[in-house]
Amino acid sequence: MARGPRPHRLRILAPALCAACAALALSVPGQSGASAGAVHAPALTVSPLPGTPDASSTTQISFLSGPGTRVSDVAVRGSLSGRHGGRLEAYSTGTGESFLPSRPFAPGERVSVSARVRRGTAAWQTVSTHFRVAVQAPISQAQFPPDPGDPADVQHYISAPPLSPSTVAITTPAAVGATPGDFFLAPYQGAGTAGPMIVDQSGGLIWFDPLPAGLAATDFRTQTYDGRSVLTWWQGRILKLGFGQGRDEIYDSSYQPIAQVTAGNGYAADLHQFLLTRSGTAWIDAVDPVEIDLAPQGGAVHGVVSDSIVQEIDVRTGLVMWEWHALGHIPLLDSYAPAPHDATPWYYAHVNSIDPSRPGQLLISARNTWTIYDVNLHTGSILWRLGGKRSSFALGPGTVFHYQHDAAWQPGGLVSVFDNGGGEEKQSRGLLLEPDLARRRVTLVKAFINPSATLLSDSQGDLLRLAGGNWLMGYGGLPNFTEFNAAGQVLLDATLGPGVQDYRTYLANWSATPSSRPAIAAQVGAGGALRIEASWNGATAVSDWEVLAGLSASSMSAVATVPKQGFETSISVAAEAPVVAVSALGAGGEVLGTSVAISPSG
Repeated sequence: MARGPRPHRLRILAPALCAACAALALSVPGQSGASAGAVHAPALTVSPLPGTPDASSTTQISFLSGPGTRVSDVAVRGSLSGRHGGRLEAYSTGTGESFLPSRPFAPGERVSVSARVRRGTAAWQTVSTHFRVAVQAPISQAQFPPDPGDPADVQHYISAPPLSPSTVAITTPAAVGATPGDFFLAPYQGAGTAGPMIVDQSGGLIWFDPLPAGLAATDFRTQTYDGRSVLTWWQGRILKLGFGQGRDEIYDSSYQPIAQVTAGNGYAADLHQFLLTRSGTAWIDAVDPVEIDLAPQGGAVHGVVSDSIVQEIDVRTGLVMWEWHALGHIPLLDSYAPAPHDATPWYYAHVNSIDPSRPGQLLISARNTWTIYDVNLHTGSILWRLGGKRSSFALGPGTVFHYQHDAAWQPGGLVSVFDNGGGEEKQSRGLLLEPDLARRRVTLVKAFINPSATLLSDSQGDLLRLAGGNWLMGYGGLPNFTEFNAAGQVLLDATLGPGVQDYRTYLANWSATPSSRPAIAAQVGAGGALRIEASWNGATAVSDWEVLAGLSASSMSAVATVPKQGFETSISVAAEAPVVAVSALGAGGEVLGTSVAISPSG
């Protein structure tokens, strides 16, 4: 992001969101009831939210409400930079517009905004907001040093030499009641290449996308976009500071890119969350190191805080529809991470999951405050806190967690979370918690703990509810993942190679036909027989391989058909031919794809 002059540093003693937040959560008269069956008109939310202490110097002003929202007469003034012209751009969802200033704001200045907003056929209303612009800090781009792992735990394929992912060992095979489907992993660190990877229930490779050196993928899974099943993941660089800088990818079932999502307002997308919605928007996070006076927290006067930012992005336009900053809502003193006494960025909150699945609410997990937050989507204010130094609930037996990840809403108002444990516990756990809002008490519904191994992960991890009531737990910073039934019994155990990390682990049914052609390698062996290796990265419907041979690519005929065996099938053919190829056949014998014709080596 652009660097400006060096004004005074921000001094943040506590979140400063004020009554203006509530004032901007406007509702149409007669349609604001919260009772069951009431007709709701979405409140108007303006981002940056009122009182935001560290907005980007290149921020847009976002006006988000319901269908038919229109904005006009936007007036923006910076206390140092004066009036700002700009243009309005509408969201593809029809639920608002963003004002894009024609020039950046000055670091450290206070910005005031007013506008007229009309929703549907309602009367025009005047709204206003204000925020302060961040003084951004330069940061080190150093990445974590590589873990060498074990080269013996790397897959290699003769027909597909670019593919060299980590192995996946199923240490406890799927028991009766295990959930069918494929595992979605994104290994990095350890031996082998980083990248998104799909494997079957036996650990066999289905698809792998090798990334260039220095890049990693996280949060790889299936989601729905434009009514179809797609593959999504974050891709970028993971900094030693503990966050990522990259973008989010959307690929179709032929493994072709169909969209990319980048963070708005000059930020880079972080690795922790990429969640698509039915309306064509994406929830993502970003991290911005900003200069702050940390003396009141026992840190440096010229300190730096890595602020966690949550955005909702309109995928089609790239516009920011909603934005929330931890520094505007979570006090610095809530952190369990000590404030540095130098300019080392303090990742005081470390937001690592976002769940908007309950109307009007956003469930946010912050690792370094040991707290799960229920956030009001319209005002950005915190409705309640679960865990940490200022929990809204009394914590019942077994409900205390540390350095947690992946907090999510579950049916009946329950909350699931992966409790890393850190240095505070003996083993990482998956927790299902029941917050009682009336009694202000949280109770433990279920703890998922692997009884056969002491697995304590200091970072990353997830807990995923599966169909039928089973649960899948990925250990993140450790290479392990486990499926449990509802009673907590282990149904499947697996591990990637030593030193490998996998931010989250997912399970889903996947069907795909690659746009690429099948791969082939062929060598002439002893006695003139052909040794052929065939594979097709990502294909899920291949039943058999058919070998074609001939004098030229235009005069080949079938000489053998063999069942597919694993990712790469080895075929021996007692035939001599100057040119060979392979065709992938479906269960009905139909040709799904044919490789290029090659001349056997040797």
